[in-house]
Amino acid sequence: MRRTSLFLDEQLIKRMQKLAHTRGVSFATVVREALAQYAADVEPASGVPSIAGRFASGHTDTSERVDELLWHDPHA
Repeated sequence: MRRTSLFLDEQLIKRMQKLAHTRGVSFATVVREALAQYAADVEPASGVPSIAGRFASGHTDTSERVDELLWHDPHA
């Protein structure tokens, strides 16, 4: 492990201290667990926009027509 410094507001510090006391663990343990949980819940960027796959075009042949749809001259 490595020591680090964080700047936290008083209200959050008090809440975390109370939680640590209630659970019988150290303040540092509560902070590490909270950060680990946050990191696990945040999905890494996949490169695909978050809107992908959320709407239906009504067309059933889009994948078959991919070249036609993507590689035509839009100004023709």
